[in-house]
Amino acid sequence: MAQQVCVVLSTAEREQRMAIAADRKRPRKHIERARIVLASADRHSAQRVAQRIGVSRPTVWRWQQRFAESGADGLLRDKTRKPGKAPIAAEVTARVVALTCTEPPHEATHWTGRSMAKAVGISVIART
Repeated sequence: MAQQVCVVLSTAEREQRMAIAADRKRPRKHIERARIVLASADRHSAQRVAQRIGVSRPTVWRWQQRFAESGADGLLRDKTRKPGKAPIAAEVTARVVALTCTEPPHEATHWTGRSMAKAVGISVIART
């Protein structure tokens, strides 16, 4: 699945990428991405770029493509992702709070996480 993206940098873009790659106060991911683009602009193969920087070839392809699509801004920000789980609805949260003020079930002395989750119908590790 080799991608063929030709990375071409102007003098100003090259200097900007070199400044990012040399800046020790930048996040490591920004430095790595700048180095990938610089090495790609020098017409090195994806395999050689990956070996030199210590990443995989798909990583090189990803950042070459992102640079081709979004330019410099694409390298300095990550794509947004959907959250893993939807948060608990406000009604369910209100029900949990209301139940904590009531007596626990079956002669128990207090509500446990498991008994509360079972009574409300949610997971013990549900998100709020």
